[in-house]
Amino acid sequence: MSTHPTATPLAPELIRGALEIERTDRGLLPHRLPALARTRNTDPQLAMAESQPSGVRVAMRTRATVIELDTIPTKRHYVGAPPRPDGIYDLRVDGRLTAQGTVSGGDVLRIDVSTGTFTPTRGEPGTVRFEGLPDHDKTVEIWLPHDETTELVALRADATVEPLTDSGRRVWLHHGSSISHGSNATNPTAIWPVIAADQGAVDLVNLGLGGSALLDSFTAAAMREVPADLVSVKIGINLANADLMRTRALGPSVHGFLDTLRQGHPDTPLLVVSPLYCPIHEHTPGPGAIDPEALEQGRVAFKATGDPTDPTRLTLTNIRRELERIVAERAAQDENLHYLDGRELYGETDFAELPLPDGLHPDTATHSRIGQRFAERVFAPGGPFAG
Repeated sequence: MSTHPTATPLAPELIRGALEIERTDRGLLPHRLPALARTRNTDPQLAMAESQPSGVRVAMRTRATVIELDTIPTKRHYVGAPPRPDGIYDLRVDGRLTAQGTVSGGDVLRIDVSTGTFTPTRGEPGTVRFEGLPDHDKTVEIWLPHDETTELVALRADATVEPLTDSGRRVWLHHGSSISHGSNATNPTAIWPVIAADQGAVDLVNLGLGGSALLDSFTAAAMREVPADLVSVKIGINLANADLMRTRALGPSVHGFLDTLRQGHPDTPLLVVSPLYCPIHEHTPGPGAIDPEALEQGRVAFKATGDPTDPTRLTLTNIRRELERIVAERAAQDENLHYLDGRELYGETDFAELPLPDGLHPDTATHSRIGQRFAERVFAPGGPFAG
């Protein structure tokens, strides 16, 4: 076998976990929301989040010992914050993490959170190379950086590459916030939905959208059309920290979101997950903001700035109470609807042991715990997604 990789067609059939693949003037851009949903959106935060390929992987069957992938990453530069590390590419061989790599350069998105402005600058592609792979027929997956928009430019291998056949696994469609997106995890297969999917032996479609789990009707409509055997929605933290909604709107908005999901998935097991424990928003509403004192010290941390005495404002405490009530009422006529208190995945005791580094997002060790807990409570025998 030649050790010099040659170009192989980068077909959309090789890309798993995306809802749509856009052909650009430079290559293929995986999207986690389809074009119709993107035309309904006016928020640059959501536009950025849905283009970041959390849960998206280039998957193939091959004997190749060398594989190269050319990509154009988008590096985020937050004004006033320390530089972010390059996104990690995880290489899995027959389901096992075998190697990791990065791609430097690429486009730059300059973000000023004080003004809400996003300024892009165009860059050049780079290459991630994996070599020394076992010389036999195998499944190879390159998991793209979960928090770094990635255009796919070219694929090279020293053996034939073929798309994967149907695994026969159930498809799990999940929607949530930046925590489900994978914020603060070090690499794409270390985020909690991937860990849970591995434990549950399911294929993940991850619609964790940083800052954007806001009960948007276009997100529900997109999920309605996705073939799935299992569906979950994690609701709450963005409703509190975005401060876009009052208590009067919460119930009808949750009902509307679930009604839309049920139009496309009338009998599918559907799980509603309430917020994880997060001290800054347990009793204090948003808007959330970056803590200026922490920024002066060269680190990013968040705080809640709302009025805790205002009963019309959303906190994690009243969001959990309302979600539990809604699910209980609907479950009387919907035996496949289930509820999970997010504090069972990460609660006050967990916070004492594994605090949130920035006050909002879990680190890699905490993602692991959340993923394991989700698998134990949801995919195990007796759970709502039991096989």
